[in-house]
Amino acid sequence: MTSRRDDDPEDPAELREQAARDEEIADALEDLLEELREAEIKNSRLEGLFDEVSSSNPNIWNIVSAFIDVEDGEAVVTDESKLAQGSWAPEIVEGCDTMITLEIEYGMMPDEFKYTAGKKLSQRIEEFRQQAAEARAQADDLEGADAE
Repeated sequence: MTSRRDDDPEDPAELREQAARDEEIADALEDLLEELREAEIKNSRLEGLFDEVSSSNPNIWNIVSAFIDVEDGEAVVTDESKLAQGSWAPEIVEGCDTMITLEIEYGMMPDEFKYTAGKKLSQRIEEFRQQAAEARAQADDLEGADAE
């Protein structure tokens, strides 16, 4: 489920630009999802997330997030950050377009990681597609109101 962003523009052109950016992010995440499903985890863009999820001590760490920025249409994992017993690790990631978060599971197998991370990526893709559709619909409504 998506919700209206606090900084939503009221200009149809800005809304269409926002929708295009959301679609670009969704497309980049789809490429990342395809890589996850088709390629080996080693040397992939999500290798760091897999390493953190599958080898971190679950007695210390609860979850790990991969921060993703879309640059020139490509999803780039800029950092991974672990949640330690209720408080975020101190990393501050600027320019992050989205993130996926997985629970720490020491010894997680690659196939399980691919399924779990793939499910999270699919959810984020759907959210960005929905946001894009909502922004386009809002732009259409505003343009329709201006025409009346």
